[in-house]
Amino acid sequence: MELEEEAKKLRREKANWSFIEKQPPKIRAALKYYIETGDIRRAVYISGIDLEDFRELLRKANIPIVV
Repeated sequence: MELEEEAKKLRREKANWSFIEKQPPKIRAALKYYIETGDIRRAVYISGIDLEDFRELLRKANIPIVV
């Protein structure tokens, strides 16, 4: 559980929030969901785009993929 909290904290701190807030509602919601949960599959589903495009958005938003 502690590792999950550390991962969430890292995603929150590294995220480019101004980039995230400029995204369309579904994308913005998916990025925020990923930051809070780390669940990339559900975040991709929420976003309505494919995994590769979502991973590119994560890179642009400076959100680390923590495993």
